[in-house]
Amino acid sequence: MNREVTLPLIVDDRGTLQVAAADVSRLLRTVGGRWVRLVEAGEDGLDEDTVAALTIELAKLADRIDVACIAHSSGSAP
Repeated sequence: MNREVTLPLIVDDRGTLQVAAADVSRLLRTVGGRWVRLVEAGEDGLDEDTVAALTIELAKLADRIDVACIAHSSGSAP
């Protein structure tokens, strides 16, 4: 199943970007990594397979953000 996700950019009234894409992709990877560490530590209530699947999807989304930014900065179409 392929679901497209649109992330609106947060800009101020002058059009200045308020959240850098690199920060968003880093946050997604950090959240996934922390979930994995909680599972490894034996945290109750976390299903290992679910955490693994969610972590993979967060990493894929972060990858897509990174690729889109590289394409944009190089002048290429995503």
